[in-house]
Amino acid sequence: MTDIKLNAVERTEFGKGAARRLRRASQIPAVLYGHGGEPHHITLPSHETFLALKHSNALFDIQVDGKSTLAIAREVQRHPVSRDIEHVDLAIVTRGEKVEVDVTVHVTGEAAPGTLVSLEYQALTVSADATKLPEGVEVSVDGRQVGDQIHASDVVLPTGVELVTDPEMLVINVTAQPTAEQVEAELEEAEAEAGIEHDAPESEESAEDDEAAKDEE
Repeated sequence: MTDIKLNAVERTEFGKGAARRLRRASQIPAVLYGHGGEPHHITLPSHETFLALKHSNALFDIQVDGKSTLAIAREVQRHPVSRDIEHVDLAIVTRGEKVEVDVTVHVTGEAAPGTLVSLEYQALTVSADATKLPEGVEVSVDGRQVGDQIHASDVVLPTGVELVTDPEMLVINVTAQPTAEQVEAELEEAEAEAGIEHDAPESEESAEDDEAAKDEE
């Protein structure tokens, strides 16, 4: 992926009030840090940043007062309800520098009939050139049988990308698809642990009332 250019402005106002004013002006507060230098507090254009962050591990070319700085997003804070971006932490990188990032695991293909594919870990930590970071990795389960397991070391990574995650970590587990009876039993067990009680059907309640009436007689 080519560098994504974002025009930024140095930020001079801080605090919640200043941040709210920036967001109302379609700007996002951000901090640019790393390589032993002082952090730079900047603002980024809201719409362009939103689109750029749709790409996992994107490489940003941050332009501030005519100066270009390469960076990757390390943390993105979002509003808990609206999911709007509220703040971005950007780590400075250089071309040729190795950095560690998390890449999403995408499951492809269809396992054998009667199987259940469980994705145990949704992301792997890898190391790669800052300018060649993968957005994700694909793992095929085509034709996989009950009992098959795919560990981190089995995942094929792009050229130049090294695995950092424990190679023995279980990523995908293929098991037998549970029966309806097993699903119902697990549901009942979970409800019992949570203390959930269901009202008895009307027919059962009527029978219980009749029995109670007979006992009173």
